[in-house]
Amino acid sequence: MTHPCVTRRTLAWGECDPAGIIFYPNYYRFMDEATWALFAEAGFPADRMRAEHFSLPLVDSRCEFMASPFFGDEIEVRSQVSKWGRSSFSLSHEFVMADDGRLLARGSESRVWCRYESGPGSPLKSVPIPDEVRAALGAPK
Repeated sequence: MTHPCVTRRTLAWGECDPAGIIFYPNYYRFMDEATWALFAEAGFPADRMRAEHFSLPLVDSRCEFMASPFFGDEIEVRSQVSKWGRSSFSLSHEFVMADDGRLLARGSESRVWCRYESGPGSPLKSVPIPDEVRAALGAPK
């Protein structure tokens, strides 16, 4: 596995259901945000990806829920690449309480490194993950 990227957030009212607990689709949104934060931290922010005509389409996503945080709780999302392929990769995400590390949920994503044929909005084609990306994210050689 590569080095983890940790993102923190305080749960807002709009991210919770009427009972005050996080509304489960938000975990998937948080995983997407954490993936982009991981790549940005490694030197590949969204504006660079777009300028170089790259994208990271999602092909699979899962989440297992253990405990529910509430409105106002501060949580961490700990994310890392867990598996490398030629043009695909998998990420693992752990959601924990920021104050005590209690595990709230575990999620995963599978994505493909793609390039737009002629710029954003044109068809995507999978391409090998560049060595620069692998190195920046600590992939084994």
